[in-house]
Amino acid sequence: MRSASRSMPKKPTLDGYWAELEPRLPRFSLDEQRAAVVLYRELAKGQAVDAVQLAGALKTSPAEVRALLERGALKAFVYRDDRGRVAGFGGLAISQMHHRFEVDGRILSTWCAWDSLFIPEILQQPAHVMSTDPESGALVQIVVTPSRIESATPDSAVVSFVRPEANAFATSADNVMAKFCHFVFFFASRRSYERWAGKHPGTFALSLEEAFALAKRLNARNFGLGLAAREPEERTRSRSARQIRPRGRAKDGGPTSPKSRSPRQGPA
Repeated sequence: MRSASRSMPKKPTLDGYWAELEPRLPRFSLDEQRAAVVLYRELAKGQAVDAVQLAGALKTSPAEVRALLERGALKAFVYRDDRGRVAGFGGLAISQMHHRFEVDGRILSTWCAWDSLFIPEILQQPAHVMSTDPESGALVQIVVTPSRIESATPDSAVVSFVRPEANAFATSADNVMAKFCHFVFFFASRRSYERWAGKHPGTFALSLEEAFALAKRLNARNFGLGLAAREPEERTRSRSARQIRPRGRAKDGGPTSPKSRSPRQGPA
């Protein structure tokens, strides 16, 4: 194991990794930020979202919503079902994937481990996350509130990350999953991660606290203005975090491209 550890690539600092990651992220206009925050919250109700529903939540017309979702910054993060409704967006999915994400009694999924750390702040709700270590099969459970990681089992859990390619967050949800999400998992221990990393060069591990700190940076950068506009009406929701209790086990198996499953199932 010592030789495996020595072969691991040097872990970047948080500032160093953010400096690599940030220029590769799309830049959202204020209208797009507001639409993204509302879309996350509508999708978190557990059903695919059509243009009429989103238009009602945004207080605009369905035609304007359709045009907005075709813009480059939003379009690359939208996955639609066979009826044209949004079934997944920016890391949140209504269908089963590797990372189970329970919010307000509803069972959803996230595309990668990191998604489950930043989405609670967008929803202004706590989440209970269940995910299996892709190397050992051990179950990792985390309760995440909009402001912190409330609890983690085991407490030795870490998160894998990858240095993104220049176009990792461009073109489509398929592309985002293939070039970024498929390398970002929860591991029960650093030792388990190191065994997996030997088969996945270019990855590195962060503690849960480090990954959550990056999640806060991501939200501030991508959706800061959109979140600020809606924060007052949602301020009290995070108080219910301690009421969350584990329910069942997450399924094994990593996230797969939407193309490998029926479009009805969403981005899983």
